[in-house]
Amino acid sequence: MDLAKIREAADRLLKSQALVVLTGAGVSKESGVPTFRDALDGLWTQYDPQQLATPEAFEADPKLVWDWYEHRRELVSKVKPNTGHYAIAQLEDMLPHITVITQNIDGLHQAAGSTDVIALHGNIHHHKCSADCQGEPTLIEVSKLEWDHAGGPPPCPYCGAWVRPDVVWFNERLPVEALERANKLSSQADVMLVVGTAGAVQPAASMPYRAKRYNGAFLIDINPDEDTITPIADLYIDGPSGEVLPAIIDAMRSR
Repeated sequence: MDLAKIREAADRLLKSQALVVLTGAGVSKESGVPTFRDALDGLWTQYDPQQLATPEAFEADPKLVWDWYEHRRELVSKVKPNTGHYAIAQLEDMLPHITVITQNIDGLHQAAGSTDVIALHGNIHHHKCSADCQGEPTLIEVSKLEWDHAGGPPPCPYCGAWVRPDVVWFNERLPVEALERANKLSSQADVMLVVGTAGAVQPAASMPYRAKRYNGAFLIDINPDEDTITPIADLYIDGPSGEVLPAIIDAMRSR
């Protein structure tokens, strides 16, 4: 680990008045969260993601899609935040304003203590009415419902439409409010910490460019391997977030 880069990152963060942390699958992978394809094990090896994660698939076979996401949710529920998640949460005690924008749906940032998290792709632990009959989203507390679990998803208690996971599927747009807020805060950031993302999935991939273009933000890219953000980053630190971020926190505290 390059200690000079760690110190530079610490110095930059300590001066930040509007920090945005953008995280991707790499952060969750360090906790052991299975990727979409990693979870295609056992009975699920015969399926393609397009058969399991589209609104069309849910309409055609709601039980299949429901059971798949219950399988994924069970896998994710066994996973805990790692030191990278906790380090990001600790930044809240050291800086005046920090927002986490994540592409992950596992809720690990919130579990680690981060209080301002924009989950662009939703949260696998939450459920909603598939018709959003009471507004977008119409969240449903599934644990309070009684239904035949073996039969697939429960009906919405308000309108009777199927209840579904509160996640963004292929062919769906991101939640408007979440995306608008993420774009606004990215445009206002003075430092953006990009962690564990290859920068391949839009629109999240454009947010570092937005931060740079609109406010001249200082970009810190943390990833074991160089990615599409690295060429525009002001500082690239190679390594897993669970090692790099705690080192940065220690350097900040020593100052």
